Amino acid sequence: MGISADELSAGLARVCARAGLGALSSEPQRLTGGAVMESWLFRTSPPPTPSSEEEGAFVLRRAPSLAFMEGRAYGHATEAALIEAARAKGVTAPEVVAVLAEADGLGSGFVMRALPGTADPKVILACDDPDGLLTQAARDLARIHRLRPADVPEGVPVMDYRAAIADLKEQFMEAGGDRPIIALGLKWLEDNCPPEVEPVLNHGDYRMGNLLVEGSRLTGVLDWEIAHFGDRHEDLAFGCMAVWRFARYDRPALGLGSIEDYLTAYEAEAGVTVDPARFRFWTIYRTVWWALGCLKMAAQWRSGADRMLERVVISRRTSEQELDLLLLLEEDAPEMEKRRLVPDFSMADEVWGEANWGEIATAVSEWLATLKDRMEGHDRFQLAVARNALGIIAREERSIRTLAFQEAMAAEILSGQTTLKGKEVLATLRAYALVMIEADSPKYPSLTDAQARWPRNPPIEE
Repeated sequence: MGISADELSAGLARVCARAGLGALSSEPQRLTGGAVMESWLFRTSPPPTPSSEEEGAFVLRRAPSLAFMEGRAYGHATEAALIEAARAKGVTAPEVVAVLAEADGLGSGFVMRALPGTADPKVILACDDPDGLLTQAARDLARIHRLRPADVPEGVPVMDYRAAIADLKEQFMEAGGDRPIIALGLKWLEDNCPPEVEPVLNHGDYRMGNLLVEGSRLTGVLDWEIAHFGDRHEDLAFGCMAVWRFARYDRPALGLGSIEDYLTAYEAEAGVTVDPARFRFWTIYRTVWWALGCLKMAAQWRSGADRMLERVVISRRTSEQELDLLLLLEEDAPEMEKRRLVPDFSMADEVWGEANWGEIATAVSEWLATLKDRMEGHDRFQLAVARNALGIIAREERSIRTLAFQEAMAAEILSGQTTLKGKEVLATLRAYALVMIEADSPKYPSLTDAQARWPRNPPIEE
């Protein structure tokens, strides 16, 4: 549900009174980031137990609408109880002080005590001791994995691997079933699904962006909304995906260091040995998972469940995951196919006459840049998102995006009729991946790696 500033403040005042947090003393400030849930920072006066700068500071975590919570495995009350269970086991998680009630008028969510530090990957990845921070992250993940069903509230699901793959496939077909690289990933998952092991609690979203850090010290593990019981390798692999390294593509473990160091620190804390084959399976699974997660953001925007600008822009990040997925899967192709030149689907930049829609988008983006210094907080973040969206429009003017073969090729891949062993299949998929991401996300770090690996034929002449 949409909510006004007055409604938000009034609702928080009711929560604070009910939970004994003091009187609301500041207007709630929308925090940046958060692709799914909203986060609002607010303060109370007098603080309940003033002992540090963070006392009296709280964060409201809420869904953008009640409709947004439909179909989820559990609600915010269970998530809040899960966080408290993790804290009891020594996990560096925030303290939940109140769960929203219907009478609060704020929808679905809960309030946490604010912790010191930042979740901004750019700041964190520039810390003085990335190796030490990586060890701390491995430690906390091992502690999370010690939790068993008896330790957490009812309603936290246990993952059925085959059912999870089938669900991804259903999501893919509902989204049009016309992305060949995602189809390739789904078929690989079906063909390579490992046997199930004793489930442990998975955080489900353990990666840079959901870790709160002060200096080089881990101060909080955030965003527990998709926690579930499953294979520990899923959590380990997810944080090592290329997308969560941000600008540090060269440091594959959370953008902080090597996978070897991360797994060694984890094994020392958890007392287990990591299986490389399972690690690869879950890396590919989660890359498909996040590709579809990005893809369905547009459907959520269209439905009206969340009309946030960022939603539609994130949907265009699907191409990032397609690129990463192909980089993961292409090792299974024959050497001769790996050596083929990639056809260039891009078009010439020559333009004439009246401005095209790409140039208009560029002009609007340049004007929006002049407003940057007049904005702050979430509005400034949304301005950056808007300029990113306009950049996609401008770049798409110069690419052949809709390729006629997509739906047919995806169907052939899912059926097993087309594989990476086929002549020019890999080269065609590489070309598709490049033309998509060069329009959607030309600064994505994996792109530089792919361009170096995949030499191209001369571009198509108009």
